Amino acid sequence: MMENWQEAGFGLYVHWPFCAAKCPYCDFNSHITDRVEQDRWRAALLRDIDYWAERTGPRILTSIFFGGGTPSMMVPETVAAIIDRARTRWTAANDLEVTLEANPTSVDAGRFSGFVDGGVNRISVGLQALNDQDLKQLGRLHSVSEGRIAFDLAKELVDRVSCDLIYARQDQSAKAWEQELAQALTFAGDHLSLYQLTIEDGTAFGRRHAAGRLPGLPDEDLSVDLWNITQDLCSAAGYRRYETSNHARAGAESRHNTIYWRGGDWVGVGPGAHGRLTMPTARIASEAAPMPDAWITRVEKTGTGTMRESVLPQQEVAEEFLLMGLRLQEGLDLDRYARLGGSIDADGLSRMMAQGFVRTNKNRLYATESGTLLLNSVLVELSPVEA
Repeated sequence: MMENWQEAGFGLYVHWPFCAAKCPYCDFNSHITDRVEQDRWRAALLRDIDYWAERTGPRILTSIFFGGGTPSMMVPETVAAIIDRARTRWTAANDLEVTLEANPTSVDAGRFSGFVDGGVNRISVGLQALNDQDLKQLGRLHSVSEGRIAFDLAKELVDRVSCDLIYARQDQSAKAWEQELAQALTFAGDHLSLYQLTIEDGTAFGRRHAAGRLPGLPDEDLSVDLWNITQDLCSAAGYRRYETSNHARAGAESRHNTIYWRGGDWVGVGPGAHGRLTMPTARIASEAAPMPDAWITRVEKTGTGTMRESVLPQQEVAEEFLLMGLRLQEGLDLDRYARLGGSIDADGLSRMMAQGFVRTNKNRLYATESGTLLLNSVLVELSPVEA
């Protein structure tokens, strides 16, 4: 039988925690700074990779993902060194995907060529909106014009480019989103990540919303209309929704993120990075120290920034697989789910099928379009009731 990483992929996630500004909707581990000791950070990230390579042993690496924060604030030499070290410590797949998330400011775009020379072959550009007023409202530092220039530059440098947009913004009408998405589809690359704005606790938007100072958010009916517009326009343009918020042309799906959704293995390095690894005796979850100073000090003292490591109970492994798998249009492999110790509540499954929220075909379980909109509720119904 294949090992888990062979079945669902093995990747490296590199978290660069620094940003030039904190977006008010962002709940990621990011910290504002305009100065980073690049040599010191490069050495620490490489050392952490070495630590995990010793732990995993030989594996085929299918993807590397630079996320953040703002990884396009890294100098190209750091990105190149990390890619080279990962290729040295593991066996790189022939079609290794190396993605870097990028902000489309002129400063960050100026580094694109260096990133590509260092081994990046996929760029994810955070446009977020095609409206200057809304970009300011979202706390973005670029204009629509700068965003388009950066995006076009990325398309010149690599074959695979992704565009991020946020919708369901304040005072955004269905017609306005339809026009904005239609515009994006005229120049988009092979992949679109389209996220409805969510208000997270601990963010500036979360605090404003709690104080009643975030007006104009869509109600449930408008949110559904915006979702339906998104699916209709993307489908008509040849972008298949392969995951809840992600659309791609055939063959252009994000290989790295698909590792997460298929329950694969990945190493996480950098402040606050999480990892999941299937080891000989158990599946483990790792969590790195979130604060940059604490993380880099820990690496320099111990060889790794990992703050916490825990063995995942088999039930939790199965629950994660169910949660992630139903986000994918390819559905959940029920045979693999059973091997992981998972089961489906028969009565709940019958109810969900009767209401049109899920369907089955041979050994796979799928969430329908309406089921995807209510996925959390569907998962509650499908999960076995504990005795």
